[in-house]
Amino acid sequence: MARAIERLNALQVTRTKKPGYYADGAGLYLQVAPGGSKSWVLRFTRDKRTREMGLGGLNAFTLAEARERAREARKLLTDKIDPIEARQEAQRERRRAEAKALLFRDAASRYIAAHESGWRNAKHGYQWRSTIENFANPVIGSMNVADVGTAEISRVLLPIWTSKSETASRLRGRIESILDWCRVQGFRAGDNPARWKGHLDKLLPKPSKVAKVENHPALPWQQAGAFMQALRQRQGEAARALEFAILTAARSGEVRGAAWAEIDFDAGVWHVPGERMKASKPHDVPLSAAALRVLQAVQADGMEGLIFKGRHGAALSDMSLLAVIRRMNAPDPIWTDRTGKPALVHGFRSTFRVWAAEATNYPREVAEHALAHQLPDKVEAAYLRSTLFEKRRALMADWAAHCDTVQAPADVVPIRSAREA
Repeated sequence: MARAIERLNALQVTRTKKPGYYADGAGLYLQVAPGGSKSWVLRFTRDKRTREMGLGGLNAFTLAEARERAREARKLLTDKIDPIEARQEAQRERRRAEAKALLFRDAASRYIAAHESGWRNAKHGYQWRSTIENFANPVIGSMNVADVGTAEISRVLLPIWTSKSETASRLRGRIESILDWCRVQGFRAGDNPARWKGHLDKLLPKPSKVAKVENHPALPWQQAGAFMQALRQRQGEAARALEFAILTAARSGEVRGAAWAEIDFDAGVWHVPGERMKASKPHDVPLSAAALRVLQAVQADGMEGLIFKGRHGAALSDMSLLAVIRRMNAPDPIWTDRTGKPALVHGFRSTFRVWAAEATNYPREVAEHALAHQLPDKVEAAYLRSTLFEKRRALMADWAAHCDTVQAPADVVPIRSAREA
């Protein structure tokens, strides 16, 4: 029976030259074209209609392989499936899959482009691009997002999880957001391999366990007056911006972006819009007499647009205020924290906070509101909805007075000298 079906042999297939169809049996034919090319064809009847299905050329498939391909097609016919339609659907599915294919590096670029207009500042977008380009793309950038799994995410994170723990933690969250976006867009399916809870937390130690917390070096509050005296001898917009930042306990970005339209001189208030605040909520800053004097000192340049301007009227750079401190510390650092590290701009917020805690009787929540911090106790925050503005006005006036006072260094008597006396 097998011989009746499998009529052709390899020698016949090779030697046959005359154009026509040569039956192998069970609907399989060798087709020889007028030009001499040879291919395999399966003939079958479905719904009372005879159809031909090409199975490939002789140069691609041997006789044995053609018989196997014909056998697979006949299995479909047994299940009442048209093999030609099944193949066409498979081709369409492949084309759909190819159309949906998206490399991770392209997905990251598209995600950032779609979301960066809602981010607080350009620096945020730069940080996204930098971490993705430096740490993620070298490993998974050229991969289809549909193929990115836990193993690939681990290869991205493991090399920096302990050495650059904060960066690694932020990178993980960014990759998770990108892959979530890909799933919603239809470029991948299934769980997100970059998710933390219930997944990567089983493979990696908590960031808080491996992160080396380094606070911004802060000048001791007892030296604030001496520093301010030296600062006021400095000329330039950056020096005035730093002075204003210290007097208001504001963040550098909030000060550098401050505009005249935000200042209410009559009420003595600086209205900082939510888009420039870390918590994305508007913040009213009470302005002490010293802070108002700083603003009056820079009014000579006019009261349009930004208060503190760099070259050509542009905003000061994020390094401009730090540069003032570095120049004040040259050649030998004198404005340092208690460990000898040069003070940083953001550290003055800590200087203010420690002064409020150690040298005043103001309640904790007043100082926290002055720094625009969210109260950690959600129940307390739900009931305490006031920003304690008037108490903050008194606090900032006292802080300005402290910054106007140069404290004499404490007289320290060596223990040995005291004993001898």
